[in-house]
Amino acid sequence: MWEELGKAFCLMLIIEGILPFLYPDRWRKLVATLAFIDDRRLRIMGLVSMLIGLALLLIMTN
Repeated sequence: MWEELGKAFCLMLIIEGILPFLYPDRWRKLVATLAFIDDRRLRIMGLVSMLIGLALLLIMTN
């Protein structure tokens, strides 16, 4: 189990690094914009992201 978790973490880091690598200016503007979004919206975005990830994981494992 720990090996799969490690692989998943590595893949997450790779995916997270794609946008800053390809579009550093856009990434910087996006991060600056996120600083002004209120906490409620950020939490909703995080929740939606987690639910999409969970749904995709369930689809892929069945």
